[in-house]
Amino acid sequence: MSPEWLVAWTWSLDGLRDCVATGIQAVRDWDATAVGAVAGLLVLFVWYCYQVGREQPRAYASVSALLPGAGAGAGLRSGPGACRSPECARCAHGGGGGVGGGGGGEGLDQKLYHNLQEYAKRYSWAGMGRIYKGVREQGRYRAGRPSIQRPEVFFLPDLPTAPYFARDAQKHDVELLERNFQTILCEFEALYKAFSNCSLPQGWKVNGAAGGGEWLTFYLVNQGVCVPRNCRRCPRTSRLLGSLRTCIGNNVFGNACISVLSPGTVIAEHYGPTNIRVRCHLGLKTPSGCELVVGGEPQCWAQGRCLLFDDSFLHTAFHQGSAEDGPRVVFMVDLWHPNVAAAERQALDFIFAPGR
Repeated sequence: MSPEWLVAWTWSLDGLRDCVATGIQAVRDWDATAVGAVAGLLVLFVWYCYQVGREQPRAYASVSALLPGAGAGAGLRSGPGACRSPECARCAHGGGGGVGGGGGGEGLDQKLYHNLQEYAKRYSWAGMGRIYKGVREQGRYRAGRPSIQRPEVFFLPDLPTAPYFARDAQKHDVELLERNFQTILCEFEALYKAFSNCSLPQGWKVNGAAGGGEWLTFYLVNQGVCVPRNCRRCPRTSRLLGSLRTCIGNNVFGNACISVLSPGTVIAEHYGPTNIRVRCHLGLKTPSGCELVVGGEPQCWAQGRCLLFDDSFLHTAFHQGSAEDGPRVVFMVDLWHPNVAAAERQALDFIFAPGR
C-alpha cells in the first residue's frame, strides 16, 4: 500500500470517529422530554404503517345502485331519461325517483355517504362541507325541489341556480371551442357522409324522440368513459377535449358528443342527472326553426357560438324546420359548474367514478 493511501484512510477513520462522538454527545445533551416526544412519534408512525398495510380494501357502492328502484315513481321519463340502458347511471334499475320524488331516498343517502367516507378516509374532509350536507339530505333535496329543477341522481346544495349561463362562466373553454369550430365541423361532415351508404353507421346512437323525427348522437366520452373507436374517427376534436380546463372527464356526469336533430324532431321535456355541471352546446349547423327551452326560457343556437345551460332544469329541444333545411347539429360537452370548488370536483370524481 502506498503511504498516501494509508494517510487518507487514517484521516477518514478519524473523521468518522469525530462524527460519531459528536452525535453521542448531542443525544446526551437532549432533554428527556424531547427524547420521549421523538420516540412517541416514531412509535405512532410505525403503528400507522402497520394499520395501512394490514387493511383490506372495502367494496365501493356502485353508482348505478345509487338510484332508487323501479317502483320509486315514474315522473318524466322521456328523451335520454327513457333509454333504459343497463349501462346508464341514471336509467339503470329503473331510475327516476328524483323526478317523482318517490321512495328509496334513504338507501341512496347511505350509499352516497359510504363513498364519501371512503374518499375522506383516503384524502381529507377539508372542503367537503357542502357535499356532506347534500349527501346527508339527498333524498329530501331531490324530492323537495320545485318542478322546474329536479336533478335525477345528485343535487349539490347552495349552488347558484339559473337555466342559462353567461359565456364568461367558463370563458377559456368557450373561446377554445369557438376557435376550433371549423375543425369540429369538418370532422362531423366526414362522419355524416357515411349515412349515404347505410341507415345507421357504426358509432352512432339513436335516442328517443317524441312525435317522430330522429335524434342521433356520436359519443367521444359517454358517462365519463372515453369511446376509443369514435375518438379515432375524430382525432382533432378528441385532442381538443384534453385542452379544456373544466371538462368533466372522470365521472359519470361527463359527456362529449355530436348531437344531430333531423327536421320534425321534438325531444320531450326531461331533467338531467345533476346540477354540478354546465352543458355546453357549440352550434355546428343551426337552421331556422330550431329552439332549446330550459326552465321555460327559449334560446336559439348560433353557428360557431357556444350556448351554456343547466340541464338539471326541465328542458326540451326541437327542430321545426323543413327537410330542405337539413339537420340541427351541435357539439355537446359537459363542463364543471363554475361554483364547484376544486376539492369538491376531486371528491365528486371519486364518488361518481365510472364503474364504482
